Amino acid sequence: MTKTHPTGIYILFFTEMWERFSYYGMRAILILYLVKYFNYSDEFAGSVYGAYTGLVYLTPILGGYIADRFIGFKNAIFLGGILMMCGHISLAISSIEFFYLGLLLLILGNGFFKPNISTYLGTLYKDKPELKDSGFTIFYMGINLGGMFGPLLCGYLGEVHGWHYGFGLAGVGMLAGLIVFKLGLPTLAAEEGKVSLVSGGENSANSELLTPVEKIRILVILILSIFTMFFWFAFEQAGSSMNLFADRYMDRSLFGKEIPASLFQSVNAFLILVFAPLFARLWTELGEKKKEPNTPLKFSLAFVLLGIGFLFLVFGSRGIEPSSVVKTSMVWLLMAILFHTLGELCISPVGLSMVSKLSPPRFGGLLMGVWFLSNAISHYVAGFFSGKMGQFASLSEFFLIFVYTSFASAIILFLLNKKLNTMMHNH
Repeated sequence: MTKTHPTGIYILFFTEMWERFSYYGMRAILILYLVKYFNYSDEFAGSVYGAYTGLVYLTPILGGYIADRFIGFKNAIFLGGILMMCGHISLAISSIEFFYLGLLLLILGNGFFKPNISTYLGTLYKDKPELKDSGFTIFYMGINLGGMFGPLLCGYLGEVHGWHYGFGLAGVGMLAGLIVFKLGLPTLAAEEGKVSLVSGGENSANSELLTPVEKIRILVILILSIFTMFFWFAFEQAGSSMNLFADRYMDRSLFGKEIPASLFQSVNAFLILVFAPLFARLWTELGEKKKEPNTPLKFSLAFVLLGIGFLFLVFGSRGIEPSSVVKTSMVWLLMAILFHTLGELCISPVGLSMVSKLSPPRFGGLLMGVWFLSNAISHYVAGFFSGKMGQFASLSEFFLIFVYTSFASAIILFLLNKKLNTMMHNH
């Protein structure tokens, strides 16, 4: 059999691209909308932002379980997309009641959509396991293609022409994703049939009881999920405290014009598109030479890169107090985003692939939801903590917290590397 990627990956690629366009487009202006349109305090806005981004990653446990047990991956993806489209439309209506209704619909919709599209992608590679990491890298590029254009277009419309135009465009993006998925259903059904023929008859697929090996592998997923909480706690300052930092304390003038703060949310996604193919090639070449780092080591490297990124913010914000009118160079923020992006490439697609590999097939959606649960906790804490930025004596002191947590996590993971790697490959 020729080892090529299943055709279905391209349907899921563009579906996810449009969904992420809508999500990141909305997220880019959310904190700014709260403090500028509703005149919320930084602390209250940070709590709302954190609650939303946290719950967005909490509901996938429920959505994954319902898909596993009752409605299947495709129905869950479609239902989630419809709910999210309605959520963006609700946000586009100028009313506090519709604002919170929109957030609720987005939270519920994401719970059905997010874990199941990733798990469904993994099922298409049952007969091509050696291509799974590569497939998830392609998929991850779709995520970030949407993540790049969403803040650029929705952010520009929101900040320059009106917040509700930005939210409305996010809704249009989700509609486009639903259309792509609906048109691609025949292709996905055909691919699903091929996989069933090749990989049917797995002896443990229908067993409810977990084998000892499965229990150990699930334990690894849980342990690494805990570590990712500390990664996203720091990384997700991008949409909150780092967004406010860009808006208030950064010189954003370029060629005589001021760049909207929300547009900097696109830099991370752009860099992902640049570096993801390079990382995929790097891992492949190192693998051929038997030198590819294992998953825990990649995670440890991710934390080192994350900590370096925050060091740039520590130095770039020296002497700036929360009430300061001093402006710093945008270079410091851009360098931080660069290193954060490199760290993300060592942990996020690697983690998705790891969960797909280690999860028992009958619990794939549920365990992908558990993986996103770690994001839920860290996103909430990140948003809550960002609201405390004004209570620190200086911004440098605030950003230094994330340097400490990142480097400490890197050291602990490095020390646990051999044990975790043995547990992952315990046959």
